[in-house]
Amino acid sequence: MADEKWVDVGAASELAATPLRKVEVGSVPVALSCVGGRFGAVSHVCNHAGGPLGEGTLDGDYVVCPWHHWKFNRLTGEGEPGFESDRVPSHGVRVEGGRVLVTARPVTPRHKNPHPPHPLERAIKREPGPIRVLGIGASAMDEKNPRYSGSDHLLESALAAARGQGAETRMIRLSALRFRACEGYYSKAARACTWPCSITQMDSEDQMDQVYEGLVHWADALILSTPIRWGQASSLYFRMAERLNCVQNQITTHKRIMIRNKVASFIVLGGQDNVQGVAGQLLAFFAELGFAFPPFPYIAHTRGWTAEDMERNVAFVQHSQELHDGARHLALRTVDFAGRLVAGAETGDMPRAGRKAQTVGTA
Repeated sequence: MADEKWVDVGAASELAATPLRKVEVGSVPVALSCVGGRFGAVSHVCNHAGGPLGEGTLDGDYVVCPWHHWKFNRLTGEGEPGFESDRVPSHGVRVEGGRVLVTARPVTPRHKNPHPPHPLERAIKREPGPIRVLGIGASAMDEKNPRYSGSDHLLESALAAARGQGAETRMIRLSALRFRACEGYYSKAARACTWPCSITQMDSEDQMDQVYEGLVHWADALILSTPIRWGQASSLYFRMAERLNCVQNQITTHKRIMIRNKVASFIVLGGQDNVQGVAGQLLAFFAELGFAFPPFPYIAHTRGWTAEDMERNVAFVQHSQELHDGARHLALRTVDFAGRLVAGAETGDMPRAGRKAQTVGTA
């Protein structure tokens, strides 16, 4: 067969000048390396997510995948120590007459060592039970020395109202989680942004999995609260949002919609202006994830750009009946709409727009 023959891939002097590169051996992509004058050839395709090994780097005699940093021996294709049974195909390589020859047919096979699936990889299925509301507080603070947070306070009022309607609730305060910032795997290639997030797969101590579990598998509804910081949502919110790109990206790469029949609403609070700008960003982002919104999907409060006396603002939020009523009615609209979405999904009938709320709050 043709693929059993040796294929000339170029001049040895030229190929030796680049420690690692991709070459085409007939129609087969191969990662060709050269260290100390010795050539090695392994598959260009990584075992993990199909990353381009020939575009990676070398760590001694190991090719490092540029997507998620898996390592394979450049000569044998074996995985790094501890993962030797997980290997990519290796190809025969030799130098004759100043030319590098490589076999198109591998001399060793690919082997993907069985890895238990990540718990987040399970099928997305709503379990029977009451409407489930996840509250996410995006106010940043020192957890060892906590301060009062108006946005968290209103979120707690909203969740209490949801429980009063028979809903089950959970609350996640992002400041209490240890999670890494997005490291831009999508910028390497769309398929490099995986589900679960590549960071979640590689770092068992990263706690973004709690957000993924809550949004994708558990909740029917989300109520997110954020302060306004320099006219925008909090830095913690954006840090979380960037890590949620792996949820939206599943639509792009796998035509897989992970958020269905779920509702989102928002509480926006701050000592600065730009309520509508912040709310607009939240609405646009969560719409891209697949969330629907109840009528009047956010409440908000701000005393304006010049109100620098935060002590007065704190006291106002703590004691404002209007704001806490607004948070409670926001929760009732959210639970009501989520209940009808869930019921509609079960019966095949999608609900009409929700009832106008008794109290909208400041928006």
